[in-house]
Amino acid sequence: MRYVLLHTPTWRPASAAPALEAAQIDVREVRLLRDLAVDERPTVLVLDAESRSILPLDVLRAFVDAGGAIVALGRDGEPDVPTEMPSELLSGFVRHPVGVRQLLVAVRAGFREAAARAETARARAEAASRGREIGELTRIGVALGTERDLDTLLDLILTQSRRITSSDAGSLYLIEGEPGEKRLRFRLAQTYSKPEAPFVEFTMPMDRTSLAGYAAVTGEPLVIDDAYFLPPDVEYTINRSFDERYGYRTKSMLVIPMKDHKEQVIGVLQLINRKRSLDAVLATPAAVEQQVVPFSKRTVELVTALAGQAAVAIENSQLYREIERLFEGFVQAAVRAIEQRDPTTFGHSGRVANMTVSLAAVVDKAGDGPYSGLTFTREQLREIRYAGLLHDFGKVGVREQVLVKAKKLYPLQLELIRQRHDFVRRSAEREFWRKRAEFLETHGRQGYEPFVRTLEAEHARELTELERFMKAVLHANEPTVLPATRFEELLDLARRTYQDLAGAARPYLTDDEVRYLTIPKGSLDEAERLEIESHVNHTYNFLKEIPWTRELQHIPLIAYGHHEKLDGGGYPRGVTGEAIPIQTRMMTISDIYDALTAADRPYKPAVARARALDIMDDEVRAGQLDRELFRLFVDAKVFETNA
Repeated sequence: MRYVLLHTPTWRPASAAPALEAAQIDVREVRLLRDLAVDERPTVLVLDAESRSILPLDVLRAFVDAGGAIVALGRDGEPDVPTEMPSELLSGFVRHPVGVRQLLVAVRAGFREAAARAETARARAEAASRGREIGELTRIGVALGTERDLDTLLDLILTQSRRITSSDAGSLYLIEGEPGEKRLRFRLAQTYSKPEAPFVEFTMPMDRTSLAGYAAVTGEPLVIDDAYFLPPDVEYTINRSFDERYGYRTKSMLVIPMKDHKEQVIGVLQLINRKRSLDAVLATPAAVEQQVVPFSKRTVELVTALAGQAAVAIENSQLYREIERLFEGFVQAAVRAIEQRDPTTFGHSGRVANMTVSLAAVVDKAGDGPYSGLTFTREQLREIRYAGLLHDFGKVGVREQVLVKAKKLYPLQLELIRQRHDFVRRSAEREFWRKRAEFLETHGRQGYEPFVRTLEAEHARELTELERFMKAVLHANEPTVLPATRFEELLDLARRTYQDLAGAARPYLTDDEVRYLTIPKGSLDEAERLEIESHVNHTYNFLKEIPWTRELQHIPLIAYGHHEKLDGGGYPRGVTGEAIPIQTRMMTISDIYDALTAADRPYKPAVARARALDIMDDEVRAGQLDRELFRLFVDAKVFETNA
């Protein structure tokens, strides 16, 4: 081992030079404070009496703390310890006059102490470095564990891997496909020195012919000092097309398989050109030669640890994405189930969901107003969308005949009335011909003509009344608002009777038929309306049974209140104001607009857009709908979302 001896210009060890050279000691003169440095070799600073008073104590203390040792030379008549220097800074003292032998003894002792100090300093530095590395890996691990988006996660993994290894470039591959058909998908690439290079995603065989494939198949890392000079007996080769196309030079490489918690390789992390300085640009071959160094054993350990964390994070992200797909599939299946039971509202849930999410995005960007400080995360927008898609799912708990009831009467009821009308008409015709036949049989032709004229007039009146009855039924059956006079006419006709086959008197309309036909508005009576309204409770009870993730846990509550009004006039709970979540208030606006303008409702005609907005504005003035949300809905033309 060689040693370093430093001295100031005021002392020149000319007489000791041959002995120092023989002891493999490099002698250097310290002219500037920056020359007072300690490298990996044991270093001793020799201070004569004049220099001791010149160099500041804090500089000398820093030199000793860095692992150096100090030997002081005494002046004539000076005691064993210099008075102007603390004893803890000195490794040796040579009294005046300075002899070669005494100097060498003191210097060698200083070298031993410097070596011990250097070892201690290296140990401290190594411990500090390990501590920083552990802290860095922990910080990166936390970041990886909290990121759910796969693309963002992959970018974070590659960026952090390059940063902690000072790598100029890197790429990331993921394994896809079933066993026996697995391939490597090139998902991401970064090149600090060539940021303009475009990225094109592709797949490649997972075999031993490529560096990434070899690492994926064997599960072992590859550490390559120079990728252009691979050993002749290896199975893999480097693809130099990127280098040739963009004038790059790939040299040192580290290829690490990423293994999940089951030790299964799920991807490959590839780092290229470890640099002395992370900010260095490898624009020329000279820069590559000067800056690029091999990947050390420690960097391999660090990246291996990071790759393990990355693999688990990727696996979690993929699992999370699968759960998202599962939820999405379930929600879409639920929506299809609703629409198959109630085809007349096909598309309603999707339109409401889209408009509500669009309104939430408008609210999120609002620069003024009561909601200017409100923001929605990606997860909250997804929660709103799912709540919108599922807000009517409770209709699966409503009887289908009530759910799809388009008229006041059920189809079977109307068919029975038609058959009854036909029976009464047929009976009237039979009675007409019976009376004609009986007259002829009893009286012959005498007086027959005036009798027939009277009978025909009476029969015509009866048929007219029957037709008026049927028209009144059909008119009353429509789900519109009827005037009271129309009900009176219907009730008058309903009280008429006919004889059934047994000769018993029967009313033209039964009590249930009269009750349905006299519904003043819409197509549902009170019991049916309450049954339809119960779909909200069914929705809530169904949705709350689903073990939603933390980000989606409010879906049941958001969907629960979509028929509530701010003034308490809604259902099913009649809650008011702030008790209704803003997500629900947005959904209510979207739901009402779509219900008014939908053209596929058989029980009502579609309302024009302008008229629908006027109706909703009336509800805002009545304190039923949120004024600010409705303003944003109209100003941003959210209703055009589904156009």
